[in-house]
This record gives sequence, C-alpha cells and structure tokens, in this order.
Amino acid sequence: MKILVTGAAGFVGRALLPRLVAAGHEVLGTRLPGEAPPAFMATVERRQMHWLPLDLRDTNSVRSLVDEVPDAVIHLAAVASGAEARRDPGLAWEVNAAGTARLADALGARRQLGEGDPLLLLVSTAEVYGVVAPPRPRVEDDAVAPISPYAASKAGAEVAAMETARRTGLRVIIARPFPHTGPGQTDRYVVAAFARRLRAARRIGAPVVKTGNLEPVRDFLDVRDVVEAYLALLERGRPGEVYNIASGEARSLYEVFTRLADLIGVRAIPEPDPQLTRTADLPHLVGDATRLRTTTGWSPRLTFDQTLQDVVNAQTD
Repeated sequence: MKILVTGAAGFVGRALLPRLVAAGHEVLGTRLPGEAPPAFMATVERRQMHWLPLDLRDTNSVRSLVDEVPDAVIHLAAVASGAEARRDPGLAWEVNAAGTARLADALGARRQLGEGDPLLLLVSTAEVYGVVAPPRPRVEDDAVAPISPYAASKAGAEVAAMETARRTGLRVIIARPFPHTGPGQTDRYVVAAFARRLRAARRIGAPVVKTGNLEPVRDFLDVRDVVEAYLALLERGRPGEVYNIASGEARSLYEVFTRLADLIGVRAIPEPDPQLTRTADLPHLVGDATRLRTTTGWSPRLTFDQTLQDVVNAQTD
C-alpha cells in the first residue's frame, strides 16, 4: 500500500516508519515546511521514503498533500503535548481539530471524484474520556468528556473526521491509544522525565528527586506495541469504529517512579513540586482493548520492565 504518515518526524514515527518500510509499503512522511527529515532513520530507510511538507493550518498545504492519492493515511500530526495545548488552546484546536477537518475533507473530496478510496486512521487519545467514578477500565462506548484543551481538541478531531465520513463516504477508523512510552521519547513526558531525573540523581548523589503528583493511575504501553496496533487496524480494522489501544494494566505514577529507580540503581525520595503538577490531571486512565483484540488479534507483547529499561538505555547524559 501507499501509506501517508502525517507527523512522521515525531516520537511515534521513530518506531512506525521503519516498521512500514520493512513491511514493504510505499511510505510518504510529512514534516513541517522547512524542517529536515528526521535523523533517526537509517540511510537505506530514508532512501525508500518520500518526504512532503505539511502545515495543517493551511488548506492549500493539505490539499497539495492528498494529490499523492494514498491508499491509507495514519494521521499522527498534532499539538501532542498537554502542556503546550494549555499554553495556547487556540493553537491546539487549530492544528488538532481544524487541521483534521481539512485533511479529512480533502481525502473525502478525492473519493467523491472517484480518485481512490483512502482509509484515514485518526490517532486520537484516551484522554477524551475524561473522569469516571468509580475508576474502571474505559470502553469505546463510554461518554467523551475531556477536561483539558489537548483532549478537547482531539475530541473535536474525532467529530470532524466522522462527520466527513458520513458526508463523503470516506473510510475512517479512530484509534484511542492510552499513554505510551519507549526509547527516544522526550523529557516532556513523564516516564522519560523520571528516568532523566533519576539518572542525574545517581550521578551527583542527590537524595531527592522532584516530581509532580504521583497518585494518578495510568495504563502504560510500549510505543512499539502501539505501532503494531496501528498496522493491525490498517489491515483488519472496521471503518466507522473506534478502538482503544490499551493493556488493561493499572500502574500509579509512584510505581513507575520506584521501578525506574530500581532499574537505574538509585535510592532517591520523590519530592512533589507544584510547578510539575498538572492542574487538571486525570486520576485514573486505564483501558479495555477487547474490541481491538477481537477484531485484529492484537495484544501487547513487550513487558513494562523491558520498556522502562529501553527508555533508560536510550538516554544519554
């Protein structure tokens, strides 16, 4: 298949692009205008890819992109940081919701003209579910009730994509991945940030490591397992459906901190820092991926300890 990956130069692209190339797909990746292709790909992989500029805020940029008439689009491009979305909610909505509306509309118009029948795999987020009481694993039929600008803009992206599907017949699948990490993730995200601070504490002998709130419970996945879920959805997912990508295993951030400390070999006391605490954090975010497993046969394969070890090993001082 000819597969277009938006936001291909980001963290997930690091795991996704080599996997698509190895599977024999023709891969097109997008980057911001003026941005160089990512350095993380091997030379032979870069030669098998074609890079295209994309600004989701620009309708002409989006329309030029779909001139490539892909068989499928994996839509990763987004304002993906919750902190960045809180700083500028308007930007998050412009890129995540309006940008998705532009992309879906352009693909749907192509279909109506008889120029292919593309599949749009929209990568949303489990954060769209918001808070549930009492805490339990979330299922796809749960109400969407986001409590952050990031999650709200992603919910808007889902609405835009599905409206276009109803209007134009565009095939749309929505993926809601739960939190995922892995080697190469930046320190803007909690697991990589913990690892970086704990490694620094070991290096200088610090007895204390500053953290945010460690009480929230999360369902952490390895990005490489998430990538396999995306491929499974491209092959066997049903258009019009929403799929959780989750392990179903609940872990508090305190557990993540202590397991990383054990792996790194440091005895450090976590010290809550108000500057590192999110103002509207979800206390519990765990998923049920029965629909995904039943439809595609996917299940996570990498252990959490292996993921943590790979995050630590990938970091440099």
